This record gives sequence, structure tokens and C-alpha cells, in this order.
Amino acid sequence: MKANRGMLFSGVHFMSGLSEQDIQCPFCGETITVFADCSISRQTYIEDCSVCCRPIQIEVNCEEGEVLSISTDRS
Repeated sequence: MKANRGMLFSGVHFMSGLSEQDIQCPFCGETITVFADCSISRQTYIEDCSVCCRPIQIEVNCEEGEVLSISTDRS
């Protein structure tokens, strides 16, 4: 798949430095997709589960544009 500015690139990464990641909601257990900004080495943020709407605390660690680890906790 050819990359266009801001479009999906090879089904996983975006040209803007975002990486698509699947996580499990700590409340309902469903797998959801979130986007990690790989231009930031360490970040913690809150995102609502797209299934149960409860707030998930997400911590992402990146290095050289790749996600090293991603963890979730109840917010």
C-alpha cells in the first residue's frame, strides 16, 4: 500500500509518527485500538474505552519512532 500524506501506511504506521496499538480495556476486557505518538519518548494519558466508555490510563514508552511498551490501568 502506497503512503499518502497523513494516510495509513502498511496497515500499521502513519507518516505523522502515530502507531496503531491494540490494548485490552482493564474494565470490560475488550480489545480496542489506540494511537501512540512515537515522537514522544514517554507519555501518559487518559482515553475512554470505545466499548464501555470508562476512562483508561495509558502509558506509552517509545524509542527511535517505535513503541517499546504500552500499559493500561483503571483511571
